[in-house]
Order: sequence, then structure tokens, then C-alpha cells
Amino acid sequence: MITTMKKWLFYIAISMSASATLYAQNRGKLEGRIIDEQNKPIASATVALFALNGRSAEKITASDSTGRFIIDEIPYGLFACKITHTGYQLIRSDSLILSPEVSSISFGDLKMMPLSKILTEVTVSARPATIHNVLDKKVFSVNQSLVSIGGSAADLLQNVPTLQVDPNGNISLRGATDLKVLVDGKRSLIGGGTTAQLLQSITASSIERIEILSNPSAKYDAEGQAIVNIVLKKAISAGFNSSAAITGGTRDNYNAAASLSYQEGRLNLYCNYSYQHLNKYSNGFQDMTYLQSADSVYYSNETFPSITITDLHSAKAGIEYSFTNRDALILSGAYNASSTMRSEGLTVNNLTATHLPAQLSTRTNSTTGHGNSYQLTIDYTHKFRRPQTELSFDFDFSHGTTNSLQFYNTYIYNIYGNSEDSTALLKDRKVGLSRNYNVQLDYTKPIGKAGKLEMGYRSQISVEDNQQGDYNLNPINAVYDPDYSLINSFNSIGQVHAVYLTYRQQIKHIAFQVGIRGELGSFDAHLQSFDSSGHSIMQPISVNTKGLYPSLLLTKHLERGQQIQLSYSRRLLRPTPRELDPFFDVSDPVNYNAGNPRLLPESIHSIELTYTRTWTVGSLTSGFYFTQAGDVIKHIQTTPVNDVTFTITENLNRAINSGLELIGYFHLLKAWDFTVNANLFERVNSGDSVFGISATQGLSWNLNLTNNFSIANHLTLQIRADYKAADLIIQDRYRPLYGMDAGAKYELWHNKASLALNGRDIFNTRKPSFIRKSDALLLDWQRVTYSARFSLTFSYRFGKSASGTKSQTTHQEQQDLRIENR
Repeated sequence: MITTMKKWLFYIAISMSASATLYAQNRGKLEGRIIDEQNKPIASATVALFALNGRSAEKITASDSTGRFIIDEIPYGLFACKITHTGYQLIRSDSLILSPEVSSISFGDLKMMPLSKILTEVTVSARPATIHNVLDKKVFSVNQSLVSIGGSAADLLQNVPTLQVDPNGNISLRGATDLKVLVDGKRSLIGGGTTAQLLQSITASSIERIEILSNPSAKYDAEGQAIVNIVLKKAISAGFNSSAAITGGTRDNYNAAASLSYQEGRLNLYCNYSYQHLNKYSNGFQDMTYLQSADSVYYSNETFPSITITDLHSAKAGIEYSFTNRDALILSGAYNASSTMRSEGLTVNNLTATHLPAQLSTRTNSTTGHGNSYQLTIDYTHKFRRPQTELSFDFDFSHGTTNSLQFYNTYIYNIYGNSEDSTALLKDRKVGLSRNYNVQLDYTKPIGKAGKLEMGYRSQISVEDNQQGDYNLNPINAVYDPDYSLINSFNSIGQVHAVYLTYRQQIKHIAFQVGIRGELGSFDAHLQSFDSSGHSIMQPISVNTKGLYPSLLLTKHLERGQQIQLSYSRRLLRPTPRELDPFFDVSDPVNYNAGNPRLLPESIHSIELTYTRTWTVGSLTSGFYFTQAGDVIKHIQTTPVNDVTFTITENLNRAINSGLELIGYFHLLKAWDFTVNANLFERVNSGDSVFGISATQGLSWNLNLTNNFSIANHLTLQIRADYKAADLIIQDRYRPLYGMDAGAKYELWHNKASLALNGRDIFNTRKPSFIRKSDALLLDWQRVTYSARFSLTFSYRFGKSASGTKSQTTHQEQQDLRIENR
């Protein structure tokens, strides 16, 4: 362990070398002058500055009699600015970046146009940076991700540095998989609640940005090793605006999306809808060698081709109304519905040590399923007279149901060398019901000139009711008889109640934020199973958690756009209901999966040290991270019994993940910019003799590069390549993986429409596979999933002013003037 730390300290010394001269300020300034179409000053125009992590105004001022305005003492970060005046069209800026490199922004003269006239849109020639560091998070702008146009959130996240998404939709950050994925800062039941279903159910076109919090402050839930927050687009343009897009892809994949918004005065209405038809083909193999076989079966070779067709409908609508300049109410709702048809064919060949047939069989798995969910949200914000003093209340309720019916038709045509036929039909029905309640109260108050105090309370309650019924077809009377060994119900209530306090301050040249979060959690479940005669057996399951979870953030700004930041947090990972449910999933005839009601939650300590350097042509962020987890929750494959292995969820003693990461964005030429991410990390995992697992230690790395080219007027091109080196995770040794994506976009009709073509994994090289070896088993596994490898998307945008006047030229239908950093 000492040797490992010395090695990483050496890496830190190389990556963190920087000038010692301190930067004297941590505040920025915004100024400008507002004039009318006759170049006369406009007095009393409202200028509001918004932080990009929310819709609330950070600072509000008004133009004076000469039309001038100044907002100073602005903390560094990302902001949006809106300028309004009665009878005039809105002026806004989508992205303002204040940093040590650019601490002052001057708009110069800004011309406001009357609502009775149509305003020509200003063409933005500069491409904004794809990554920004804002306090305790990394913010990635994703509106330029051409390779994910027409795809889902899973496709888009593959283009975000530091993140990896496997073909099954599982997401990892710098090698860690224990992540919490949120939508607009909240847990979502969209798609059924699992991360993979959630990412597949959200269209890429509906996402504004991705926020990654590797060491979240105490303001956020303590659940998960890190947080990935998906921020959806919201309407902020004046008047009536709408857009529509349609995508067609290979393998019969297509989708469509539309959005509408209307804003006038204090009222803002918006709604959107999307439909996806997904057709996925998957194939793979699983070859097992039983090294300590007690019977004639020594090899088991399995293939499992499948086709899954899914139809997804998603809709969201909301109304925002500001009663006064200090009181705002948001009511919103979302609905999601899905239906799935899946057909899988399994071929299992069990062979003797001399490769002679022991048992040969085929199985057809046919599944039909559907689910729906909805979410209702109430947000209320009150701003006190004292600037930056705010009280906000949030209530969320979500409800989701799932229902699946699966038939397993097994045909054995060779039993231990004898040509005998045996057919078995199993019917499996699973029904799930989920309800989530969330109540949150937050209070923010400035302390002194540069300080800020935040405190709040949050309660989350999750109710789940899962039923499983299994029945075997009786060949004599053609009646389905109950299989009591598999019939069960699992009902649970999970609660987490928390309070938090964070304090932010700047002393001379060092800014710091400290916080503490107290959480009291409980999980109570009742498992109902049956004995062979059908008598009910009840088993209570309880997991309680309580603790204090501190966080610390130290930031020092240096000269020449340099910054050093140190962060620490303590977190936890609670076992999911499925990981606690001990009943077996028998969909794979040679590997049964089950949870463990004796699981303990993970305890996680994480520390990160980063260095950021900003130039006029780009930025570079380098960082060292170290995470240690105790009572690690892992899925362990046990020694085979009667030619069947069992994957059980267990706690291992300890796991350490440490590494060095580089993220760079460079715009060296006018027609070319690129983002590069490299990650070198080491895993150290404890072993457990009970499960036949030895301690492991392995070094791995990954690299991805995204290039953006402006080929010609209105034509842009994007090429992305990634490589993931061999990796060791507990029992599994993963083989290297690499691939390439490409996309092109052409703007039509004065940027009113666009046509985009993209290809994912264009060389068909992303084929995840691993080898697992223990004293009793050698397993070789590979699975490849194919969806729309190529797709074509047409998008169209239109709108009209709040007064109802419509432009006669397509280029003039955008109703708000966009202003950029100057």
C-alpha cells in the first residue's frame, strides 16, 4: 500500500507543478449599455443573471438613465443572462463564462427591438468549450455531440469524457460503477427505474448538459460513489417556439420528437413528446470448463442470440409562473410508456472431458412486457429582499408499473449420450409496482462579502411491490402447475431522511466549502415464499443505515488561468431491493442469479486533487483520485453444482480505486477543435477464501478523442475514437475494447433546419469479452449488441413572437437576440 501511494504521489508531483503566484480576485464583472432601434438609451431595463445549475436569478439589476448597467462581485462559473423591458423583445445569452482568465465581460451596446418588429438573429461563429469546471462539478456541453444525434442518453454519455457506457447500458466513471444517475437533480422512474432503462428512455436531443460530481458536497444525497446529473432542456425563449425531428436508422430503428413552448411576461409554458422504435440484435457465447467436475460434464458451451423490439413513448409538460419578482411556482409532469417483445434462443452443449455429448439442449425464451410511469413535481421559490437569500421547496411524486410474461421452452435431445427427447415449458410472470415520494426544503443566505450558507432537509420514501409466479406445463393434462420453489413476492419500503449544512467562504486567495450531512435510512421488506405443498413462508428483511457524511472543497486560484482544487467526501452505497431478494432468476439454464438478504451497505471515502490551466485556445484539467470502499457489494459466481453455477451478491472486505486523469479541450484552428481524455487507474480488491476469490491488483487505462471540424459554411463533422485497455475486476479479466464513431451535420434554410448523418461503431469492433478463472471454473464470455449503426436525422425549428407577428423570411423567426462573450 505504501509503495502504491508513493507511486501516485510521484504522478501528482508531475501533473500538479504550477506557479506559486496567487491570483488576487475570485469575482467577475458584467457590464453593457442598452439602446433602442434609434440608438437612444433604455432606462429601467431588467438585467437578470442566472446560474446554469438552476433557474433562479443570482443577481438582478436595472439599466440607468444612460442605459448602462454593471453587475459585479460575480463568483466564477457558468451563467445565463436575460434582459427584459416592457414592450421590447427579450435579449439573452445562453452561456457566460467567468474565470481567472476572463474575469470581466462587456457586451457593449445591446439593441432592444419592439415586440411589433421581427429581429434578425445574430450568427454565432465561435464554438463554446465542451467542458467547464464549476465549483464541485464538471459540466459538459453536449449540444455539439453529432455522433449521438437521433440516439438515446446512453449514446450521448459515451461521448462525455471520463464516462464509459457498456452495450447493456451500465455506466462507469473512471472505472467505478457505483454511480447515482439523476435527471434534473432528482431520482427518476422513467423506463422502470434502472440506470440502463433510464438512459435508453431519454432522447439525446432533450438533454442540455451533463454534470459530473465525483466528490459531491453535503448538499447532495450521500448515496453512490459519484453523481451523474442529466439536465434536460427547458424553454426560456420569448414568444412561441417549437421544434420537430425525425430519425431513421439501420436495422429498422427510428424515432421522432417534438417540443412546444410559449413565454410571455411572467408565464412560461412548455411541453415535449418523443417516440422511439428500437430494434436490437444481440449474440454471444459463454464457454465454461468445470475444473473439478464430479460427473461426466466437463465442458458447457452456450450461445444466446436474441432480438428485442421496444417501443417507447415519453412526454413532459410544465407551467412556470412568477407571481412577483421574488416568488415563482413551477408545476410539471412527465409520462413514460414502453412495450417490449424479446425472442432469445439458447443452445447449451454439455460435453465430457473427451468432448463427447453429455447433454445437448436448446431453449427458446419469449418475453412480452410493458410498463408505464409518471412523475408530478411542484417547485416553489421565494427570494428575500436581501440579495442571494432564497428559500425553495420541492415535492415530487412518481409512480411506475411493470408487467412481463416469459415462456421458457426447453428441448433436450441428447441426455448423457442417449438420443432421448425431453421437453419442458415454464411460464414466468413478473409484476412490479413502484412509488417514490420526495420532499425537500433548501435555504440559502450570503455571509459577509464572499460567504454563503446553505442548509436544508430532505425526505425520500420508496415503496416497491414485486410479484413473481412460475408454472410448469403438465404434459399429461396440458395444465400449468405452480412451481412453488420459484413463486414469491417481495414487498419493501425504503426511507432516507436527511439534513445538511454547507458553508462557503473565501479568505484572501483561498476559497473553501465545508459541509456535513446527516442521514437516517431504513429498508424493511417482507419476502413471501412457499414450501412444496404451497404453504406460505414469511421472511422479514431489514437494513438500517445512519451516519454523518462530511465534505470538503478547497480551491486556490493562481495567475495565468491556473487553479488547484482539493476535495474529500464520505459516502455510502445501499443494496438495492433486487440485491437483497434471495430468490433465483433462472432465465439462464447454466447460471442462476440471486440476491442476499444479509448484505451490508458500502462505506466509501474519496479524495481528489485537480489542477486546471486555461488558455485562450483551450484548457487542461489533470487530477489524482483515490477511493476506498469497505463492505464492497459484488456479484460472485460460485462453484458449479450439478453443472449449474450460481451468481450471488456478497460483501467483500475492501476495494481501492486510484488513478490519474487528464481532460483537455483545445481550439487551435478556426476550423478544428478537439477534446481528449486519458485515464490511468489501479484497482486493488480484497479476496475471500469462502468464495474461492484471491486478492487482485491490476493497472488499466482508457483514452478517447473527439474531433470537431467546420468543413464548409453550415457543414460540421465530428469523429470520435476510444480505446479501453485490458482490465481486471474481481473474478473477470476483460479484454481490450476499441471503436470509432462519426457524424456530420448540415444547416439548412438559414439555420432553421438541419440534416445530420452519423454512424456508431462504424468498424464493428466494440465486442466486450472477459475470462473468469477460479479453482473450480474457467469461463470465456462475449456478447455483442447491434442497434442502429447508421442513422439520418432531419430537424426543423420555427416560432413567432409574443405579439403573434410572424416573419416573412425563415431566417428571422428566432425571437430572442443571442449575445456571446466579447
